Amino acid sequence: MPSNWFTEKHEASGSSIGYRVDDKLAEASTPFQHIEIYRTTDWGNLMVIDGCVMLTSRDNFLYHEMMTHPALYTHAAPRNVVIIGGGDCGTLREVLRHPDVESVVQIDIDEQVTRLAEKYFPELCESNADPRAKLLFDDGIKYMADAAPDSLDVVFVDSTDPVGPAEGLFNAKFYASCFRALREGGILVQQSESPLVLLDLIQSMHKAMREVGFSTTRTLPFPQPCYPTGWWSCTLARKGGGLDAFREQDAAAKPFATRYYNADMHRAALAQPEFMRSALHT
Repeated sequence: MPSNWFTEKHEASGSSIGYRVDDKLAEASTPFQHIEIYRTTDWGNLMVIDGCVMLTSRDNFLYHEMMTHPALYTHAAPRNVVIIGGGDCGTLREVLRHPDVESVVQIDIDEQVTRLAEKYFPELCESNADPRAKLLFDDGIKYMADAAPDSLDVVFVDSTDPVGPAEGLFNAKFYASCFRALREGGILVQQSESPLVLLDLIQSMHKAMREVGFSTTRTLPFPQPCYPTGWWSCTLARKGGGLDAFREQDAAAKPFATRYYNADMHRAALAQPEFMRSALHT
């Protein structure tokens, strides 16, 4: 029997990535996007949105751990957290591993992403019923625009690429809403694509974040096999204070298991490759 493959072509990098699949498990068209779930032969389940790979069972831990733990261990005492996007709930799960976090509101515009994740990626949704969590299916841009000033400690923007529903999450107007909602010392974290081929986007993010008042910005690269080029990043911006120091002892003694993140990996991610250092002035 011939093998079937799902392949994503990435025009920006002139490359593609593919997975051998043996079944399509689900498919849904929503008012916002087209979602597909496949079963792969080697990478577990695969979620695809509008033809782009979102996550696999096998390697999503890299993204979810690096999106969350560096910021939460940099903040002195993160209590109130918001996640914009993050419908697969992996980021929510990682945030809720921190016992000092008191509340997490997740706002994703498309409820179907979460419902499909609950069925096909249940391990990512194991904390959805945590009493500290509140899941909303609404417009995250409007939510942040309406957020009370000085009410949040960390905002995670766990979005798709900056097109379609996520396009409005990559500009100064949105960053200004986040800056206003964060308390002093608060941190904004945004997934920021591949530094290898989209460094110009990351540069524009740093510029816009600093223009609205964030004192420090830093991009942390990490491996991500399922995304274009196999190398991804998140960008942090802080409202007062720096991003080089973190609670290393707490990270080293974290009361939960991880597969990638630890204090050494956090420290290593702060060391910038030369081309990023020169481009981002860090």
